Amino acid sequence: MDTSPTSPPASAAARWKSFGSRERENLRKSLRKYRWLYIMLIPPLAYFVVFQYVPLWNAQIAFKDFRPLLGVWGSPFTGFDHFITFFHSYYFSELISNTLIFSFLKLFVGIPLAVILALALYETMFLRFRTIVQTIAYLPHFLSWVIMFGVLLMLLSPGEGLINAVIKANGGRPIAFLTSPEWFRFVVVASDIWKETGWSTIIYLAALMAIDPTLYEAAAVDGASRFHRIWYISLPGILPVVAVITMLRLGHILNAGFNQIFILYSLPVYSVGDIIDTWVYRQGILEFQFSLATAVGLFKGVIGLILVVVSNRLARRIGGAGLY
Repeated sequence: MDTSPTSPPASAAARWKSFGSRERENLRKSLRKYRWLYIMLIPPLAYFVVFQYVPLWNAQIAFKDFRPLLGVWGSPFTGFDHFITFFHSYYFSELISNTLIFSFLKLFVGIPLAVILALALYETMFLRFRTIVQTIAYLPHFLSWVIMFGVLLMLLSPGEGLINAVIKANGGRPIAFLTSPEWFRFVVVASDIWKETGWSTIIYLAALMAIDPTLYEAAAVDGASRFHRIWYISLPGILPVVAVITMLRLGHILNAGFNQIFILYSLPVYSVGDIIDTWVYRQGILEFQFSLATAVGLFKGVIGLILVVVSNRLARRIGGAGLY
């Protein structure tokens, strides 16, 4: 009887080599079969590498007193001084509260409205009406905030705005919506919902169309009303999608919409409209405090990462599916 100890390892090595060769062959076949899809992935991957990952190397200036003439490496190390400066800033609590208020209002008002609009479009029996409503709802997404600001001026201007004209026609006094601290947050949230809700509806409408139609047919045969079909079939069917979208939005909770607020806000509404990004723009760009701006950006990135991990776990627990 052969009791040589070298036979099993040799057999295992041969099997491992054979397994590796099969995997390599399958990889080559996959690359050959889906080569055009992989080629299409190159531009977005290049974008993220060039504009998202390569700049991380220069994020070290958040811990330095960056001086352009000395460069990133030559600038003196300061540790966490810039983070402490931001945390001890007079405007820190105001910036954080404004940012969170805008973000949470857009999140918890925008998502339910987008779901309701998707359900309404999905349930309508008039296809032409659905097409018209979809077009009207999607169109504002393609307009820049500069154009939207012009539209808002035509509607909200105290002098010649349409809404103020109606107010004055009914005996009221005109309201300076864009320069009034009492109204500015409402204008920001309402205009964002007006611009983006229709576009967000596309995702939920696609999720509704992916639900098995036989479920609706069986429910109708059993006597379920339209409301019960929506409540027990449609909403549970899109719940995982809603959970994933909410999770992704939570990861950007400190991004309250720089482009929108930067265009809409002005000095009278700084107390209720100034957010982290607009403050960083003034301090980091206009006053050339690059290290401070980088430190705040790094702070936002760390908070966003933590929120993504936490919200992903919540999404898996609530909706049964997450991003990863």
